[in-house]
Amino acid sequence: MSDDKSPSETAESKLRIIITDDSRMLRRKLRADLEALGCEVIEATNGKEAIMLDLQNEPDGMILDIVMPEVGGVEALQVIREVSPDVPIVMLSSAGTPQKLMQTLKMGAVDFIQKPYMKEQLVKVVEMLRREREKRKSRKKIDEATDEATQ
Repeated sequence: MSDDKSPSETAESKLRIIITDDSRMLRRKLRADLEALGCEVIEATNGKEAIMLDLQNEPDGMILDIVMPEVGGVEALQVIREVSPDVPIVMLSSAGTPQKLMQTLKMGAVDFIQKPYMKEQLVKVVEMLRREREKRKSRKKIDEATDEATQ
């Protein structure tokens, strides 16, 4: 029996973003702002949850707070970089020192947002994540074509 329903283009085009912050209020605000920009949002309350959600959901990007209980953002960034090297990660913090900023960028974060953030910053992050997703899709198609040609 065939399924007549085709996947919705809007669902396919939505960016899947994991947001990680121990503040429920900030997660609610981030979720509302990102959903208004057409994103699917998955929430984590600490770095340990972010790592698990990354493995389960193949996100298009992540926003990680630096200071969190259990596993902080820097530690989570390190683990996620090892298991998902292509996922763009934006760090978010109110305790953002120049040293922390440089440390996270050297570890593979693609950007850093200071709390309280401006909505325009999120717009730029979403645009960047869309471009990165398109680049990954193009690379995947090229890799698949190359694999087929060598078989």
